[in-house]
Amino acid sequence: MKFKILAIDDDHSSLELVMSALGQDGVEILGTLSPQEGLALFLKEQPDLVLVDLMMPKINGIEVLKRIVGSEGSRREDSAIVIMLTAFGTVETAVEAMKAGAYDYLTKPIQVSELRLVVERALEHLGLRAEVRRLRRALDAKYGFGSIVGRSKRLLEVLDLAGRAAQSTSTVLVRGETGTGKELLAKAIHFNSPRKERPFVTINCGAIPKDLLESELFGHLKGSFTGAVAHKTGKVEAAHRGTLFLDEIGDMALELQVKLLRLIQHGEIEKVGAIEPMKVDVRIIAATHRNLQAMIDDQTFREDLYYRLSVIPLELPPLRERPDDIPELIRIFFQRAREKHGRPDLQLPEALMSYFEEYRWPGNVRELENIIERIIVLSDGDLVRLADLPSSLRVEPDRKNLLQLKLPPEGISLEAVERDLILTALRKFDWNQSRAAQYLDLSRKTLIYRMEKFGLRREQNDQDEKGLEPE
Repeated sequence: MKFKILAIDDDHSSLELVMSALGQDGVEILGTLSPQEGLALFLKEQPDLVLVDLMMPKINGIEVLKRIVGSEGSRREDSAIVIMLTAFGTVETAVEAMKAGAYDYLTKPIQVSELRLVVERALEHLGLRAEVRRLRRALDAKYGFGSIVGRSKRLLEVLDLAGRAAQSTSTVLVRGETGTGKELLAKAIHFNSPRKERPFVTINCGAIPKDLLESELFGHLKGSFTGAVAHKTGKVEAAHRGTLFLDEIGDMALELQVKLLRLIQHGEIEKVGAIEPMKVDVRIIAATHRNLQAMIDDQTFREDLYYRLSVIPLELPPLRERPDDIPELIRIFFQRAREKHGRPDLQLPEALMSYFEEYRWPGNVRELENIIERIIVLSDGDLVRLADLPSSLRVEPDRKNLLQLKLPPEGISLEAVERDLILTALRKFDWNQSRAAQYLDLSRKTLIYRMEKFGLRREQNDQDEKGLEPE
């Protein structure tokens, strides 16, 4: 990175010393004896670092400093660093200048070694500041709403709601099938919120045994149970003033749901083994692939917690319901995987695209990404062939015509058709979920999700059949 330095000093010998001492590779240095010309050069050249003499005629160094630091159109994090040059008798004034925004000061007569040291430190600071900006841009690209690929109407509606939700502190409940990008949406909400500088802490409620989940969430005190050899900070405490993402909230045990409800209602947690509660400030985003309302009916999820969590409900559509987004997702995943595995020349023929578009994608976006990576790793040559596709994709695209439906003129309910189709498949295989899922070209998890959504249970099937019997 090449830095540009501007020196403004009405003392000719001092200016020459500064320019000769700092003129080196990687640094472009400009100099002027006039503060008026110096301000004009600053606006024109936009230097990274400015050295300004404190005592100058007409416009003194303090005024130059104020115009530079407060120059129109410059942001504080992007503004130039200013170092003041001052005679020994005006050190107090130089300190005042630092309060006004100067980075540092040097006393005259200037010592070359000290000058180089202070400037080197200032340039390092500039480099770090530039790196912070780069990382912020990378975070915005990775976790901003723009990182969620798709232009389908349903997805854009969800992103619009999420963008508005990000500016609040309300709890958010993200629903959707496995692989639809629930955690990515939660991160986008956090990194576009006023809490973006604070921690984003994730815990998967279904991946931790329930007897350990309380300690993971709320922490514990030393000696509170066998094996508690030290104090432990829980995920909630670690997320203080930030965001806590509770993935698969439907897998949380009822006894822990009560404690989570207390956290949401009162902003308090109680560590395992503690007597007094602890105040915390966290914003909660929860996610699930389960039908929580059906779980409420089954008394496996608390109704009061559900309403506390779903202040702002968001539902991510499955990939099969936004097929227009598939080509763009393929392009991005293909390019990313080619770079990762060093295969820049590999191409995906347009003729194979229909196989991707006709597939049902039970694992959603995650499945698509994994399949693209598999293709790039295993394919030979510079062109992907049909044989390189997984067998699940190598089904003739005209399969959609195999199911003939009679559509009544008054219209039908798509959800009712889906419910009847799932119920028919379950009955066909005597409620064997694995076989029914395979028949419907779904994953078993997706089938269970749909069963929960429509409230389909075996006992319901029995009632349906009894209802069909003649009296």
